[in-house]
Amino acid sequence: MKKSWIIIIVIVLIGFLLYSSLKGSYNEMVTRSEAVDAQWAQVENVYQRRADLIPNLVNTVKGYASHEKETLEGVVEARAKATQTTINAGGLTPEKLAAFQQAQDGLSSALSRLMVVVEKYPDLKANQNFLELQAQLEGTENRIAVERKKFNDITRDYNTLIKRFPKNILAGMFGFETKPYFTAQQGAEKAPEVKF
Repeated sequence: MKKSWIIIIVIVLIGFLLYSSLKGSYNEMVTRSEAVDAQWAQVENVYQRRADLIPNLVNTVKGYASHEKETLEGVVEARAKATQTTINAGGLTPEKLAAFQQAQDGLSSALSRLMVVVEKYPDLKANQNFLELQAQLEGTENRIAVERKKFNDITRDYNTLIKRFPKNILAGMFGFETKPYFTAQQGAEKAPEVKF
């Protein structure tokens, strides 16, 4: 009788230890997945901040450079496309992230063209509203870079966690999948050519 109680106690103890280990691993994967999703929301937040600044910037430039209609329309169209391309944090896939990044790169390119146009207008470059908007936009671009880096760091931690043994087995059982990273824009490794 004593022997059977010892066996039962050992089985219950092993079951409890196994349950605790599985529960801890599962909860850690959930926590890390949620951290990636939260950081993605922060990335979208700073991109939205940039999109919100653009109408004010375009309107300020429009007053000085009304005959630069094509450039201004290009910025407005790029902004519209960038704000339409959104991704649910739970649905991050490499393809969706690439589409999002492409739309944001298009907006960055349109803003660059706008800044080139601005160089032709000394009065605009001295306008206090324009200077404040430009400073806010530059600050936002820096925030975007910081938040993208944080996103990649948190994503790397999560991906590493779910790929390591034995958590990779649990991750597969519970449906945890790797999440994509932001990557450099194609051609970013080459220095831009400047001609005057």
